[in-house]
Amino acid sequence: MLLFLLAYLGGVLTIVSPCILPVLPFVFSRADRPFLKSGLPMLAGMTVTFALIASLAAVAGGWAVEANRYGRFAAIGLLAVFGIMLLFPAIAERVTRPLVDFGARLSRSADGGIGGSLLLGAATGLLWAPCAGPVLGLILTGAALQGANIGTTVLLLAYAAGAATSLALAILVGGRVFAAMKRSLGAGEWVRRGLGAAVLVAVAAIALGLDTGLLTRLSLSGTVALEERLIKALGAEQPVAMSGGSGMMQADPAMMADGSAMMAGGSAMMAANPQANATGALPVEGIVPSLTGAVEWLNSPPLTTEGLKGKVVLVDFWTYSCVNCLRAIPYVRAWAEKYKDQGLVVIGVHTPEFAFEKDLGNVRQAATDLGTTYPVAVDNDYAIWRVFNNRYWPAHYFIDAEGRIRHHKFGEGGYDESERVIQKLLAEAGAKQVASDIVAVNATGAQAASDTADVLSPETYIGYERAQNFVSPGGAVNEVAHTYTDGGPRLNEWGFDGSWTIGREHAALNTADGAIVYRFHARDLHLVLGPAADGKPIRFRVTLDGAPPTEDHGVDVAADGTGVITGQRLYQLVRQKDAARDRTFEIRFLDPGVEAYAFTFG
Repeated sequence: MLLFLLAYLGGVLTIVSPCILPVLPFVFSRADRPFLKSGLPMLAGMTVTFALIASLAAVAGGWAVEANRYGRFAAIGLLAVFGIMLLFPAIAERVTRPLVDFGARLSRSADGGIGGSLLLGAATGLLWAPCAGPVLGLILTGAALQGANIGTTVLLLAYAAGAATSLALAILVGGRVFAAMKRSLGAGEWVRRGLGAAVLVAVAAIALGLDTGLLTRLSLSGTVALEERLIKALGAEQPVAMSGGSGMMQADPAMMADGSAMMAGGSAMMAANPQANATGALPVEGIVPSLTGAVEWLNSPPLTTEGLKGKVVLVDFWTYSCVNCLRAIPYVRAWAEKYKDQGLVVIGVHTPEFAFEKDLGNVRQAATDLGTTYPVAVDNDYAIWRVFNNRYWPAHYFIDAEGRIRHHKFGEGGYDESERVIQKLLAEAGAKQVASDIVAVNATGAQAASDTADVLSPETYIGYERAQNFVSPGGAVNEVAHTYTDGGPRLNEWGFDGSWTIGREHAALNTADGAIVYRFHARDLHLVLGPAADGKPIRFRVTLDGAPPTEDHGVDVAADGTGVITGQRLYQLVRQKDAARDRTFEIRFLDPGVEAYAFTFG
């Protein structure tokens, strides 16, 4: 029930977001009509259509997205005709007779009929693209993680109903304003024409993508803080990888997000156990759930909760292409080594975000490269993730010797506090001479701590399922080869150059000499990349502001900007020596076949 309330209130908040602007003309066009026969049916049609389409997009494949794209085109055409009828009723009469007849029927129906209002509402629902703030990210990420279910649709329906409530108030207020104007000025025809012009402007804005580009950027700056305070006040956790996390929908997709993210990107962390922080006590949060369901265990036979009784256990949820997980692993590794003889068992639960992270060979290699000699459960089916009700990468759960969860930490940071929790639980379990000092970690490369104060660029996905701020002219063309130009991105925008095929999770380069361009602000830039299915190495060249990176190159790039992709993983491409500033990054691939997944920053 709490999530339904949160979804509804999140929808209500959309009225203060610029993302609602494109649909306001359609809404206000009903303001001078009876609300029960005109405004209410339109809002109902909009609410139901949005909930159904968003549900399909959250849990289905590319066919749903593609079907909605054509439905969007049809809706744009329908509402454009409606706008013309409002603006030029006399001119419409001079158009060819079939169009006039259709327009007259549409105009009469739209003016007063419930059916016409429902039709216009359904068209508006196809067009409405609300900004993916924390509340909507919570809903969509949960859908992607848990699969198709009635709860997803009901949550989206609650979100859309909240938006419709705000719009209903706008209609009622607007109706009184228009009535007053008509009485005092006799301006009914001019009001009608003004609304027609506003509808056509809104249709043009939507057709040009302004509703999902410029307005999204404006909206996120104004409503995210509101939504995050709402989530905190109601005590609901966002089902996204936070992070700095890997993804808004990050297991989808806050995906999240990093989101997060997808709520992805950024450094906002959920505080672990505020009660413990205030009193020093460690409350019991619950009994540790089962560890069964892993497809394989690395460095250990399968472990069970029963077999771990008497041990203090740290469960670390991670995935190997998540930069936030990579930055936490040096601390987890150090704790495993330091306290192993005093009763601590560290268990890494590798739960994949991208499909390639399900490959056992890739996971084994990553575990070896990262020096994770402690047990790792390969959780490809999300079995352990779900019984823990986890939503984040990285996520740490601290379990006492009696099998009770006593503390948790989501996201990076707070390492000193986490180690103090380990020491306290070991002492409670009867360990003698537990060390009281704190480990010193000097990580390098992608595992080095982020310069969070100067990260102004969010985690950015390249597959169409979670892509944002893509500015190549003409927009994305999904699932087919298409030739792009980069579009001259501004801060936090990006584009392709060359022939690319954009898939749900990644984009693949079809021919040699293709590039990705991103305007960013951060010390570090990472990109999750992989070769094509044949595994052939792919050469690339990186530039910053059109020049080789020299001393600002990352660990996977030479000073002259050259490098080679040999496997599916996160590549650190930029590590700036001086203060971060706005810079234009380009990676140009000299061979075809590369698969690009997501940018992360640090």
